[in-house]
Amino acid sequence: MDLQTFEQLPLQIDGATKAISASTPSPNPALVAELSSLNALHRSIQTSHAPNATPPPPLPVDPKHSARITKLRESGNTSFRKQQYAEAVKLYGLGIDMALTRPYWEPAALVREELSQLYANRAQAYMAGQNWPEGSVDAQCSVDLKKVGNAKAWWRRGRCLMEMGRIEEAKAWVAEGLEFEGQDGDLLAMMAEIKQKLAKGER
Repeated sequence: MDLQTFEQLPLQIDGATKAISASTPSPNPALVAELSSLNALHRSIQTSHAPNATPPPPLPVDPKHSARITKLRESGNTSFRKQQYAEAVKLYGLGIDMALTRPYWEPAALVREELSQLYANRAQAYMAGQNWPEGSVDAQCSVDLKKVGNAKAWWRRGRCLMEMGRIEEAKAWVAEGLEFEGQDGDLLAMMAEIKQKLAKGER
């Protein structure tokens, strides 16, 4: 962006909610995304319990919010153990939505850890229902949020890729996982299985 150039944006503000929006019929998608983020931050500050709606320090976090996320994850685990996989997927999804609504000023590392666990768990629930594409996407989301110390998510996406017949992709994925996780036994076993399939001509 040229910092020497001033560009007047077609914006308008709602008198009641104070939300800012683009006034043109077909606004730039990037502008819409920026305004959506700005309005979400504004709503978070408005609902803050701090004096004068000033965002509090990042620590300690809201214990009630953390408890709700933990409860949803544990309820999903319970449903999974009961083989109620669709219900588990739903509960993990609610937990993901809850984690994403944390105020912007709370530690990003906390949100990433929560989401990594929830995506990995939902991937497992999808896999139990043989929903391999969905499981693959969730496992990758988990890894994108936490690459080290997340061997289960690496393994789960590798398994999903194999079940979809994408053996070469699975090999590349597991090889990358081993770079981050070291000599993880499950990943090593999966790599051996992949090499065996490739030796038989499977692709």
